[in-house]
Amino acid sequence: MLETLTTYADKNPGYHWLTQMKNFLLDYFRCPELISDFRSNGPVSDTPGFFRWGDDAICYGRSSTGFSARRADVDLYDVSADVHLQESSVVLPFDPAEVIENLLRERYSAHFREPGSASNAAVRKVYYLLRPYLSVPLRKHLQKIRLRGWDRIRFPHWPIDTTVDRLQRRLLSSAMRAKNLDKVPFIWFWPDGFDSCAIVTHDVETADGRDFSGKLMDLDESFGFRSSFQLVPESRYEVSDRFVSSIWNRGFEVNVHDLKHDGRLYAEQGEFLRRAQLINQYARKFGASGFRSGVLYRNADWYSVYDFEYDMSIPNVAHLDPQRGGCCTVMPYFIEGLVELPVTCMQDYTLFHMLGDYSIDLWKRQIDLITASHGLVSILTHPDYLMEARAQNVYKQLLRHLARMREDAHMWTPLPGEVANWWRQRSQMKLTCDEGTWRIEGQGSERARIAYACVDGDEIKYSLQPASADLTHSC
Repeated sequence: MLETLTTYADKNPGYHWLTQMKNFLLDYFRCPELISDFRSNGPVSDTPGFFRWGDDAICYGRSSTGFSARRADVDLYDVSADVHLQESSVVLPFDPAEVIENLLRERYSAHFREPGSASNAAVRKVYYLLRPYLSVPLRKHLQKIRLRGWDRIRFPHWPIDTTVDRLQRRLLSSAMRAKNLDKVPFIWFWPDGFDSCAIVTHDVETADGRDFSGKLMDLDESFGFRSSFQLVPESRYEVSDRFVSSIWNRGFEVNVHDLKHDGRLYAEQGEFLRRAQLINQYARKFGASGFRSGVLYRNADWYSVYDFEYDMSIPNVAHLDPQRGGCCTVMPYFIEGLVELPVTCMQDYTLFHMLGDYSIDLWKRQIDLITASHGLVSILTHPDYLMEARAQNVYKQLLRHLARMREDAHMWTPLPGEVANWWRQRSQMKLTCDEGTWRIEGQGSERARIAYACVDGDEIKYSLQPASADLTHSC
């Protein structure tokens, strides 16, 4: 099939996305190569926009049929009728690789690069200059004004958006139907057959939060969790070698949290490059392999300058964050050579202080939606906001709930660095047919499991095989 795709692309300039599409599908599922042909039905438009594929998948990109919209909250053209099977090929009116990458990198929102970004940057600069002198009630009031209307945002879907995951399943389903396949083997998402994954992370924002971190480690440990602590290297508080060692020595993890946490990291490219160099130096000093930006400000197109194994700065849905958007997936993914571990659950500050909710009901709802897609539950809390007894009691309820899921729902609860390492290993594994039997090859394959994607109508259902059966799959 690869030769077919190459020949087709050579004869049809502009259709180079065909092999890119195959890579996106195979990277997500780690399934055997050459499942099906994907073809374009014509040149795509010059300008990207919103359209939909069915009722539940809003896309952003260029299309060869219908029309695209500048906003997602209007009636969108449905390309479903323009997707069809031709012999053993799937004919598509859009570039799926482009659409998926636009979502993963939030290019549909353009962040602060939109018109007026200079004024937005100026407002942020003034706010962070005044922030140390603003009372918490006044800060919350200003933040609520900034975030008003969040509950009317149509896309991404709140409180969890799985558009990318649905697109991947729909593409695989189309490819399987084109080849008349009932099931396709792939390398299961998590090691040892775990059904889903959860990580617990803490961003340390103040000296009080730093001083409370030891007690927070005690609390996490009492429920059987090891967590990561993201530390601000400059301006906010002193980060001593002794403090960093106290985290590592207990089996927890240290990561870098921005540089100054002043909202300016991505405001201007030249300054970003200067700060990124310092951030990389602090990573080496702390022994850190992960990064998270302050206030989850981000620009995925600039990530190539970071010397990290993984990042944890892109939310799944960002309606209640200063920088809106969202990556629309509950799975880790790659940005260049860096593993992105998306923030998939509500932050504690947002839940307690913006929504006024001191329960775990919303967290449980998000966890249920994430685990239904076998995804990554990413918890982001702050020792700064967990010192109060009421907040701490809610956090204990959350840990208790996750501990139950670890036992009853076969949830993997590693450190973030372990997740990134697994995802990197999985990305290099291959399913090979050896004397009529499917086998997984590659580093870490002893922990990998073979699963099957089965066509169920227009959808895909998964069937995970037990470890003892992994060597008996015929191909």
